[in-house]
Amino acid sequence: MARVLLNQHRKKRLEAGHPWVFQSEVMEIQGEVVPGEIVEVTNHKGHFLAKGYINPASQMIVRILSYDPNEVIDYAFFLRKIRQAAQFRERFVDNPRACRVIYGEADFLPGLIVDRYEDTLVVQVLSLGMEKRINWIRDALVEVFAPTGIYLRNDVPVRKLEGLAEGKGVLYGECPREVLIEENGLKYYVDIVEGQKTGFFYDQRENRASIAPLMKGWGEKHGITLQHVEIDGEQKLMPVDKRGKVVKNPFWDGAEVLECFTHTGSFTLNACKHGAKKVTALDISEHAIETAKRNITLNGFLHRVEFVVANAFDYLRANVEAGKSWDVVILDPPAFAKSRGAVKGACRGYKDINLNGMKLVRPGGFLVTASCSYHMSPELFLETIQDAAVDAKKILRLIEWRGAGKDHPQISGADEAHYLKFAIFEVRDRK
Repeated sequence: MARVLLNQHRKKRLEAGHPWVFQSEVMEIQGEVVPGEIVEVTNHKGHFLAKGYINPASQMIVRILSYDPNEVIDYAFFLRKIRQAAQFRERFVDNPRACRVIYGEADFLPGLIVDRYEDTLVVQVLSLGMEKRINWIRDALVEVFAPTGIYLRNDVPVRKLEGLAEGKGVLYGECPREVLIEENGLKYYVDIVEGQKTGFFYDQRENRASIAPLMKGWGEKHGITLQHVEIDGEQKLMPVDKRGKVVKNPFWDGAEVLECFTHTGSFTLNACKHGAKKVTALDISEHAIETAKRNITLNGFLHRVEFVVANAFDYLRANVEAGKSWDVVILDPPAFAKSRGAVKGACRGYKDINLNGMKLVRPGGFLVTASCSYHMSPELFLETIQDAAVDAKKILRLIEWRGAGKDHPQISGADEAHYLKFAIFEVRDRK
């Protein structure tokens, strides 16, 4: 087995649990290297640190699989790791039949992503080392999950950094293009072939559920109060508007919500489930809006949702100028910073949507905002939102601060997994 010796004066990231070795950390490679095969990683004196698979063509030259010098990387290894990942989801995820079941490095299988959609698994292989072991991975997934089909979504540009081609197709069994799943008690159609990433964004599951307390308690702010009204000779406590008329809308106490970047309609669905009176769901993609409409119809909420196809930046700005407002504004945009060099522009984008978003929140209402850009640190994200609040003349009160769900665990020492930032702020005017 070849050995990779690390520089003496490197940062001790590997000892802290980080599963990657970069070219810049390597002092010397001893022995014959076969790309994708297992190598030992040692310190500069030759003391064993870990073992993993190597790809000399990648800046991320070694990805760590084990810290045990005696552990064999064979089929039994993959079966064991995949079974442990499944047991973790059984313990922590409310519906383990619809979640991320393998999250790469965080499940000690770097370069491998697996999402479960009921009886179908969708796999992304992001590294040469995993590509060379795809048959073991396939067989272990079949043994642990007994799926009817496994679909490969290797249509991701990051594979090029490993010298791998992009592509997609059936790896095992039969795979329907569309799968019906349930999350937070809500049903979704998932397109595993053409949907973004593997078809669905599981990382926001718990964040979507966390908006529940925001959806009720708005009747009085909307001018509706509970009063005793005589109906058929009996006094009944009923919601009554400012004109003295009984309100027949069963969601009279619900929030009026704006969700931008709705994609599959997931936050809109959770808002409706928890009592929202009306939701405006916006996306720039007509296909996304059609997908959201199907999901919302499937769950019986169509009569409470208005759909808008528009650029969120333009829509927010135009509605500020028009004097519109909502009780809750939800901003869940795609990543604005996909590289370190894009951070400055991303800050402008995040500031823009959050500034106008909070301007559209009625006093005492809530801004729900997120960033899935890894290069946008939590500190920078919060700083950007605070800058927006100053310019918008708003005072924010942080109610909730979260990351990705429990099916996306994080390894200590590996900040790269800390990509998702999610916050709920109460918004008040600063006069």
